[in-house]
Amino acid sequence: MGFRIDAQLTVAPGEVAATAERLRGLGFDGVFTFEGPADVFLPLTLAASAGLDLMTNIAVAFPRSPVHLAHTAHDLHLLSGGRFRLGLGSQVRAHVERRYGAAFDRPAARMREYVLAIKAIQHSWQTGEPLDFRGEFTTHTLMPPLFSPGPNPHGTPPVLVAGVGPLMTAVAGEVADGYLIHPFNSPASVETTTLPALDKGLATAGRSRSDLEICHQFIVGTGRDEAEVASAREAARTMIAFYGSTAAYLPVLEAEGAAELHPALRALTRENRWGDLPGLIPDELLDRIAVTGSPDQVAAAIRARATGLADRIALCTPHVPSPEALTTLLDALH
Repeated sequence: MGFRIDAQLTVAPGEVAATAERLRGLGFDGVFTFEGPADVFLPLTLAASAGLDLMTNIAVAFPRSPVHLAHTAHDLHLLSGGRFRLGLGSQVRAHVERRYGAAFDRPAARMREYVLAIKAIQHSWQTGEPLDFRGEFTTHTLMPPLFSPGPNPHGTPPVLVAGVGPLMTAVAGEVADGYLIHPFNSPASVETTTLPALDKGLATAGRSRSDLEICHQFIVGTGRDEAEVASAREAARTMIAFYGSTAAYLPVLEAEGAAELHPALRALTRENRWGDLPGLIPDELLDRIAVTGSPDQVAAAIRARATGLADRIALCTPHVPSPEALTTLLDALH
């Protein structure tokens, strides 16, 4: 099949190294972290010795300087022996402005410039050429030798961009080394929104899909028996409801003919009724977005949705499956 398969790494720092070793033993090719209640980069330093591919999925770009991102990516690429991918995302306005205290205006244009700035910084380090990047949102024209790490023996770490809407997706196609299909997706949204926008960005840069690594993410709910699958489905329903309450993810609901759910979900969040959100997600919508069922059923659904499109598969597991269920799932995928 050719997919490389990544697992979600969400454990306490003291458990990261052992968990990464266990995931490699199960057969995973890589692990990824996300920008949640803990730092997105630190766990990957602890997982680097396991011999797995490492990826941020995602690191929120705009609150950080491109120089900070370039340095961290360089170091993780070096530490992991050339197995790090810098996955970037924009997050949404409320979080960037109110949680991080950073600017969010024109996020697609800003992300395009951030990716180009990071690449310019990496190029300066690799070649020793003077740094001279001048943009609308960020400018970098000073890199004395004292502050340059010099060439990375493993080359420059790839920069991937996550997107949902057409503008950000087109940016990924134009300037990134890879594209992260957001886990809140469906076959309809990928077909009607994601792929046309991605092809538009690739065409702008004179590139083809073979020039871009595509990582297809899935919200996965699986288990060893009906009870575990039922619990996993409810965890997936909760995640879908959370995403559906945010306007940035409306294109997926629109593709599924379920746009009317967004204002209802949004109203519950404004009333702080987070626990009531999942009750608005019908089974039909759950099954079009998430991939749930026995490990064999999940593997078959992932193959159907990703074959011919994706290079990597990322399993987002709001309900963490047992090692036995994960082993069966991986065996079925391979």
